[in-house]
Amino acid sequence: MKVVFDEEFHQVYTGDPAADEGRMEAIMEVIGPHVQFVNCFPASQGDIDAVHSADHIDHVKRLGLHPIASLAAGGAIKAATTGITEPCFGLIRPPGHHASSNSAWGFCFYNNMAIALEHLRRSGAIQTAYVLDIDLHFGDGTVNILQHRGYATIHNVSAHERRSYLEEVREEMDLVQADIIGISAGFDNHEQDWGGVLRTDDYRTIGQYVRGASNRNTGGCFAILEGGYNHRVLGHNVLALIEGLSEG
Repeated sequence: MKVVFDEEFHQVYTGDPAADEGRMEAIMEVIGPHVQFVNCFPASQGDIDAVHSADHIDHVKRLGLHPIASLAAGGAIKAATTGITEPCFGLIRPPGHHASSNSAWGFCFYNNMAIALEHLRRSGAIQTAYVLDIDLHFGDGTVNILQHRGYATIHNVSAHERRSYLEEVREEMDLVQADIIGISAGFDNHEQDWGGVLRTDDYRTIGQYVRGASNRNTGGCFAILEGGYNHRVLGHNVLALIEGLSEG
């Protein structure tokens, strides 16, 4: 499977856990032998403007984070565009699901998922989209940006027990109807991460559910990295999701 990546994502751009030294390396070490890496480019100003206010963009620029944040957004666009025809994973950072139009928190700056889906919609590649957010934390920014735009359904998994969590995802995927399914792929719900809920194999199951739903809809699917902070297990969790998305 294709994985979108750029060497710039190794950069330690802030002191938050998403930017930790060694985080991306821990993922690449595990998934490297199993995937095809493809490069990406920064999102255009027009793509970022379609989601974020001028004031917010100016704020990110003043922080000196526009180059890496716009590259992450561009990586999400590449993953989503590829995902129309084949499953794809965006190994990108900073994460994005806590970024709203005019504000951001939780290690996020630009909303990568919203920028990617808006790019697809504005280019005529899709008419409908579904976002499955499996991060430990509610993706408020994605909801704030997309819920009123009329073409995207966003579901943040709310269960806090393993079997209930997987059943909630399965039920959602049994019902979803969309041209593309995007996963906000946070891995901090793992049993050895902050959330303490899911096993590594569960991410493979989630990937299988999503791929099955996209096949049923004759649509696409992709995932982009959000949270996940235990470097010892993060790469294995990412690989499990990739393997699940690759099946079928």
